[in-house]
Amino acid sequence: MRSWLSLLGAALLLGACAHPWNSMNIAPGTPRDEVIARAGPPARVVPLPDGGQRLQYTLQPLGQYAFMVDVDASGRVVRSRQVLTAQEFARIEEGRWTVQDVQREFGPPARIDGVTSFRGSVLTYRWRDLGGGDMFYYVYVDPQGIVRRAHQGMEHFNAPDDRAFFR
Repeated sequence: MRSWLSLLGAALLLGACAHPWNSMNIAPGTPRDEVIARAGPPARVVPLPDGGQRLQYTLQPLGQYAFMVDVDASGRVVRSRQVLTAQEFARIEEGRWTVQDVQREFGPPARIDGVTSFRGSVLTYRWRDLGGGDMFYYVYVDPQGIVRRAHQGMEHFNAPDDRAFFR
């Protein structure tokens, strides 16, 4: 029984060490293997045009953060950052970006839905604004995979029942 508890304790301690939060603030030049040792395996590895890779660490669908660690062709970190921010979302170019561009830059969305007023898919990312507000970012992608619209919206998580105000 004692060895089983020791094994469980060691597993919990090891699991606590490798976490996506550990992918933030990694110094440029850090080897790729060291990133994975600190943060665990990425959710996705995406090739970059310069021959490097982007290690995507995302807390979607329930979390509000996604960390990208860019590694050059030699396997060294170029930069790491949290990308689910208003500043990063503002880079999306309607009519120019594709669904592949969006997912390369932000990782997989929390949800992919459709709406009757738009023929295509709506990628939904959960994020938190600078004031700590829970937010959604919606990216509308047409059937050809081109971004046609993108905008933020508030997430009313655990909001009171609005109908109570109209009684």
